Amino acid sequence: MTYTRKLIKVFLGIILYALGVVVTFEARIGFSPWEVFHAGLANVLHLQIGTVSIAVGLILLLITTLCGEKTGIATILNIVFIGLFVNIILGTKIIPTADSVPVSIIQMTIGLFIMVFATYLYISAGLGAGARDGFMVLIYRKTGIKVGIVRSLIEVTVTILGALMGGLFGWGTIIAAVFLGIA
Repeated sequence: MTYTRKLIKVFLGIILYALGVVVTFEARIGFSPWEVFHAGLANVLHLQIGTVSIAVGLILLLITTLCGEKTGIATILNIVFIGLFVNIILGTKIIPTADSVPVSIIQMTIGLFIMVFATYLYISAGLGAGARDGFMVLIYRKTGIKVGIVRSLIEVTVTILGALMGGLFGWGTIIAAVFLGIA
């Protein structure tokens, strides 16, 4: 696969991931763990959620890079453009807010499927993973604790912190954590 095709694949994955995030937001039954954190921090700092996502990603990138983890161009593109596209999509209000529990469940499910497919796209290009995944790998390498446990501990921590700051936690958060954890 040519480098240009890989970059196209990465950008398509990034755009779709941002779309999936917004679709799950508008389900209003709970955000995925990292989005609970981003939303809570955005609430406290009075910033857009995508802007907070970018800042958190850059901090995690700095930590992982200083600790010797490898990053790729897709890591940086992921950090900047997912947050940017989340802000743009939310700003356009093209994704409707769910108005009933069945619609919320359908919307959450669709959003999660979009996020999983998008993750496959940008990771399969082989140009680097997201900063949050890099951070998880760093903790695994430094502690030797199983990756699944590290991921769970990180996601529980960011969910609790985010919820304490006003991020939307709900049963959709649990569904997202399980669904995205399995995928």
